[in-house]
Amino acid sequence: MRKRSQGFSLIELLIVVAIILIIAAIAIPDLLKSRQAANQASCAGSLRTINTSEVTYSSTYTLGFSYSLLALDGPSTGAATASAAQLIDSILGNAIKSTYGFSYYANNATPSTAVACAATPAQSNAASTSNVTSYTITASPILCTNGNGNYYFTDQSGVIRMNNTAPATNGDNPLAG
Repeated sequence: MRKRSQGFSLIELLIVVAIILIIAAIAIPDLLKSRQAANQASCAGSLRTINTSEVTYSSTYTLGFSYSLLALDGPSTGAATASAAQLIDSILGNAIKSTYGFSYYANNATPSTAVACAATPAQSNAASTSNVTSYTITASPILCTNGNGNYYFTDQSGVIRMNNTAPATNGDNPLAG
């Protein structure tokens, strides 16, 4: 007499589940690292976009640079103006993108304290009628825990600088590439 077996035994199912858990334990940290690298690349790309938009703003409106990121942004309808130039998207205009907060300072204004991992990015207090001759932008990770995330800095020179332990300044090393 031959015994027919259907399905899997409990031991076989436990072995399969254990193998899946081991594979997941190996893959998840790499997934998180690749996500962090993508956010950092997005941040550097956003800073390049802002620098390019500032040059366009300066040559278009002949007022110097913009007084805030919101001035580079603007409504998608209607004509572009100096206070709503429509040069960057509204997400970047609100100073938060890809888990990074962008703080914008016009005419060498500096923050009272450098805040790492700030939940609310700072905007310059320059008036919309003032002639802006310089700007600085710092980008800090908003969701940083355990020191994860790089800090970025750029100014009217267009050089993007990076620091991986503290908010970046103009004394840090330029970003390669």
